[in-house]
Amino acid sequence: MLKKIIDVKEIAEKIIKAKIILAEGSVPRNIGTFMFISKNKLFGSIGGGQLEYQITDISKKNLGKKNFKQEIINIPLGPSIGQCCGGYVQIKLELYKNGNEALKSEKNKSTSLNDLYIFGAGHVGQQLSSRVTDLDFNVNLIDSRENYLNLQTDKNVNKILAKNPWLLIKNLPTKSYFIILTHSHDYDFKIINEILRLKKFEFLGLIGSSTKFQRFKSRLIKLGHKNQMLNKIECPIGLKNISSKKPAEIAISIIGRILEFRTSLDKISKNDKDLLVKVNEQ
Repeated sequence: MLKKIIDVKEIAEKIIKAKIILAEGSVPRNIGTFMFISKNKLFGSIGGGQLEYQITDISKKNLGKKNFKQEIINIPLGPSIGQCCGGYVQIKLELYKNGNEALKSEKNKSTSLNDLYIFGAGHVGQQLSSRVTDLDFNVNLIDSRENYLNLQTDKNVNKILAKNPWLLIKNLPTKSYFIILTHSHDYDFKIINEILRLKKFEFLGLIGSSTKFQRFKSRLIKLGHKNQMLNKIECPIGLKNISSKKPAEIAISIIGRILEFRTSLDKISKNDKDLLVKVNEQ
């Protein structure tokens, strides 16, 4: 597979990248898996079977369309398409002018962008997702309400429609940044509970008051979560000296805190490297 992916750079004609951006339940491949489809060739795989057959067929038809740029396809993996996984995937199709450009797009994302998952496409979620795209984050906006997701028109934001968003979490990449600000306290709690089960997230922020967090904390302890993990949750989320209730200012405060956190990680990493150099010099 790796050889095929690398070979895509030799394709001089239009090509489509098909990438799994959502996965629920039992699925053949995880979120982030991708393949490339040109007029006559396939590079890589998103799991084979009818899923890959359908995506390949749709992609080849799109290659023949004059104004096609990108599309998101929703596919339930059930008997209707001849697969019995029982899960559900969302595939993003993106057009590139040649194979080299397509390959570079994925290399750039994998090496320089942090994965950020924003649960909740309300006022704050809209402001946050729009403002953070230029800050080296691969931005994903998740909501159960399609009409709210449709309000976000920034092409750099991956919009994910999920009826039960907490079911996505076990398939998301580890070391991701998570911001929870849905319209429902019940949704917030279920999402937090599933993220804590990952045990390998980078950052976890929850919108709300200290009282809300204490109530959540009591319930989470009863479910078996340890204080060591619960203490990693930042709630209220944002810079401490900004207490505005305006969506745009809340979003800016959250971004400030995320950048502050990421900068602290960079400093720790640099200190570790400096220490390693000193040890090697001795």
